Amino acid sequence: MSEIAGELARVREAFDKPTLRLLDRKWAPFVLAVFKSSFSRDRRSIPADLLHTQVDAYLADLRTVGTEVPPGKNGRALCVQWMNDRWLYRETGESDEEQYSLTSHALEAMLLVDGMSRDRALISESRLTTIVDAVRHRATQASPDREERIRRLDQDIAERTSERDRLAAGGEIEAASDEQMHEGYVDLVDLISQLPSDFKRVEESVAGMHRQIVNDFRSEERPISEVLDEYLSKTDALMSSTAEGRAFEGAFALLRNDALLLDLKSDLETIILHPFALELSATERRSFMATVSLIRTGIDNVLTQRNGLTTTLREHIVNHDVVKDRELERLLRDINKELFDFMKTAGPRTVVTAELMPGALDVEHLREKFYDPETHLPPPPLDDVSDDAPEPLSLDAMRQQGGPQLEELRDALVSAFGAGDAASLGDAFNDLDEGLRRPVEILGLLQMATQLGAGQLVVSGRADAVERFDTVRPDGTSRSFAVPRITLNTDDTAALTALNYGSDHD
Repeated sequence: MSEIAGELARVREAFDKPTLRLLDRKWAPFVLAVFKSSFSRDRRSIPADLLHTQVDAYLADLRTVGTEVPPGKNGRALCVQWMNDRWLYRETGESDEEQYSLTSHALEAMLLVDGMSRDRALISESRLTTIVDAVRHRATQASPDREERIRRLDQDIAERTSERDRLAAGGEIEAASDEQMHEGYVDLVDLISQLPSDFKRVEESVAGMHRQIVNDFRSEERPISEVLDEYLSKTDALMSSTAEGRAFEGAFALLRNDALLLDLKSDLETIILHPFALELSATERRSFMATVSLIRTGIDNVLTQRNGLTTTLREHIVNHDVVKDRELERLLRDINKELFDFMKTAGPRTVVTAELMPGALDVEHLREKFYDPETHLPPPPLDDVSDDAPEPLSLDAMRQQGGPQLEELRDALVSAFGAGDAASLGDAFNDLDEGLRRPVEILGLLQMATQLGAGQLVVSGRADAVERFDTVRPDGTSRSFAVPRITLNTDDTAALTALNYGSDHD
């Protein structure tokens, strides 16, 4: 596949997602305007009947001023359509009343529109300072060099100490200008505005997991233990390997730290008391100061979804009776599953003809073997044999059991032939330390000689065709081997040196 074809496939995949499908539709401005007029940071959910009425009122108002609106549909039909397009989510609230809330896809689309409609500098001192500070902090964390970390910390301490001493000595306080504060405020608003969609994605991930586990329980195709293991593994993955999960964990850690939360609230108040905030509207100031409430609300919604999932698991495990009739249980589960699939497409007034009681079962053979608790006892615990474990091998001991030490052999051969102390490989080998005279080192010598094409192996049968190699095994025993006699010339030793230190080594 060519590069342009691959990029086209990725772009098409992105446009198939609900976020871009919302922005790509003809009625996208109308849909987003309804969402922005109906929902807000303080109003995350709306009763279903109330939203239907509001959409009807919006349609009537726009028709009055001559604005084109989606034809032939009322508020209820549009809300159902938006729910099917995964822009609205309908659930039952605490008072058993159905209510709508925006999905993460709708929140992302609104965030994109807000970003494009808001005047802001794309590059500013505040934004670049934020990037530089973040890069410096992550670089300090990523560096494994102890001295480098100490140097960075000393530099930071010196800078802060110098500034503190200057202020303590009566130095002038340089107040930030209105323009600088406004730039920093815009950056903060950009970051804060991303939190609702992050929290909503976590909610949707937990809700999707909830639906999958309920379907697994209904189908009874897998053991309960397997379903529970999958739930626990998905929960761990949700909170550690996904971007929305990491955002949730960070906010949750912030919420647990009362001192940090109080400092955050105090810092927000300090920022909003700066003279630049006089240019902000009351809504903008109120929204900025509600950041802590936004974090609390997002965490509460995620925990509510997760508690609902945990409650479903607990009720199923407690109410699951393994003794009752399996045939009747399977039949009821199948009916419940079919009803669940039917409700995905059925309307509110759809009528289905069904028998009051299922027909009799034609059972040829009844169960004869009943549940025996003895068959479900766990195996006996394993014996602790850690005291009988042998001592672990050291690194040197493990290396002595490995293959030839080629680099050390090359250095030793270059030294021996360069000093004129060896006439052949056998002479050089027999003068080496015991650690380099293992039997396996002979194979390393022959490999190097073959690579270099060094010397000529004398025809077998002549007296000078072979020479004696006295080896020492790692256990201290010795053994001699007859190996073809090989000599090295100056070019061969130079090639060995180049293999270890490069061709430029003198």
